[in-house]
Amino acid sequence: MELAKKKCVPCMGGIPPLTRDEAVELATNVPQWRLADDARAISRDFKFGDFAQALAFVNQVGALAESEGHHPDIHLGWGYASVKFYTHKINGLHENDFIMAAKINSLV
Repeated sequence: MELAKKKCVPCMGGIPPLTRDEAVELATNVPQWRLADDARAISRDFKFGDFAQALAFVNQVGALAESEGHHPDIHLGWGYASVKFYTHKINGLHENDFIMAAKINSLV
């Protein structure tokens, strides 16, 4: 499965989040992303040489999120950025979260 080549489709809610088994299966396609214990979110920490590099990365992630219409929670600090995805409308994971994780992996 080539998640990075897929496009996010709007999630309007009204569907169940991915099951733990479905999330575990999709997580095999996004190296270094961690599945939360409750299988309702994925996250990854990124390290950089300084604040400017971390900020540049966050700006790239922001532009990508805008273009895909699917937005993460981002924490930024000196030499690091943490990115977390879950789909708010279903309070859990959707394929879009994994698509975005794969696209972000291609940025680094």
